[in-house]
Amino acid sequence: MNTLCLALTFHVSLGISARKTAFILQNVFELQASHQTVLNYTKYAATYCHRFNMKFKGPVDSTQAGDETYIKISGEHAFTHFFITPTRRIISAYHIDNTRDTLPATVAMNEAIRTAPDDQDLKLITDGNPSYASGIHYLNESRKNHKIIHKKVVGLQNLDDESTEFRPFKQLIERLNRTYKFHTQAANGFASKVGAIALTTLFVTYYNFFRPHASLDYEAPIPRDDLIPIPTLQGKWAQLLHTAFSLN
Repeated sequence: MNTLCLALTFHVSLGISARKTAFILQNVFELQASHQTVLNYTKYAATYCHRFNMKFKGPVDSTQAGDETYIKISGEHAFTHFFITPTRRIISAYHIDNTRDTLPATVAMNEAIRTAPDDQDLKLITDGNPSYASGIHYLNESRKNHKIIHKKVVGLQNLDDESTEFRPFKQLIERLNRTYKFHTQAANGFASKVGAIALTTLFVTYYNFFRPHASLDYEAPIPRDDLIPIPTLQGKWAQLLHTAFSLN
């Protein structure tokens, strides 16, 4: 467990490549681990952390911002879809797909609103990608009342009132995309979709439950009483995984 959590600390929390993480484990901590071991640990932990992310996401804001960002899988373009809440900066949805079409957009939006009560008014803010509009139309078909409202921020300049009003939400999701790129750029692309999903899942775990935010008085977006007293990142990973292992 100690080796696993140190690997997650360097590879996920600090955004260090699997090869450099293995080098640190061997030459700083005298722990024998190859870069493939680090990748295997990542895939193993992600299975449990995804269940943890889903179970403990909690309630979501009535307004959320979403976007997709490019990644490389086996040398080809793929897309990670994110949604984030503005109040607590919680990543409310994440989904990886080979396209930015309607289906992946709908999957991401459906997860973003999953924990919202039926009577909550919902507003989703995206760019001009028509996949989001089509997905919201599909989701609204099953909602008798409290239809999802869609707002679009188009282009890089505010050329209409809607873009002007909701530009700050678009900037929020763009900052998340940059943070995600920092934590995944050391991978230099992914050899497989499984690896991309694993690292993205663990990034969301770190972002939501560990990462301090200046706008939140340096709290994590989802503070947990069992993690706050633990001073080290590897200790937080160990406690979180201990909880995740016990989930049904």
